[in-house]
Amino acid sequence: MQYVPFGKILIPVHTPHTMEIQEMTPIMIYDDRCYLCTKFAGFVSRAARGKITMVGHYTDTGKKIRDDILDESALEMFWIIDKRCAYGGRAALYPLVRAVLGRGPKRQSGTGSSVCGQGCKTAGAVFVRSASLLANSKKIDLC
Repeated sequence: MQYVPFGKILIPVHTPHTMEIQEMTPIMIYDDRCYLCTKFAGFVSRAARGKITMVGHYTDTGKKIRDDILDESALEMFWIIDKRCAYGGRAALYPLVRAVLGRGPKRQSGTGSSVCGQGCKTAGAVFVRSASLLANSKKIDLC
């Protein structure tokens, strides 16, 4: 936990970086340096109406989640993390729909770096990213 000085006392500050990952679920982790992935995450965020915490792979929170929960394949696909499992790629589609359509409290959206060169906006890049969604699939039990 981080503390901020306020006069002569220290006040605890809860940010996504210090918040427990379990308290942030459901979480969608996406490639915030990819144009198509960022557009997809924006669509999901609007559809979910704040029920999913959105976190970019390359943010501080995303790096913490990758280090604490995910494995070496983390950057190959988007992820949905709930209280029981982390689902990646194709395996994340059903949990994503369930999280978007389900009931739940509004969550704080994370931020993404959204650094994308022109190369990630080409038709070839869109095809590669779309194909990787179907090709990659992973489930990691958290319990």
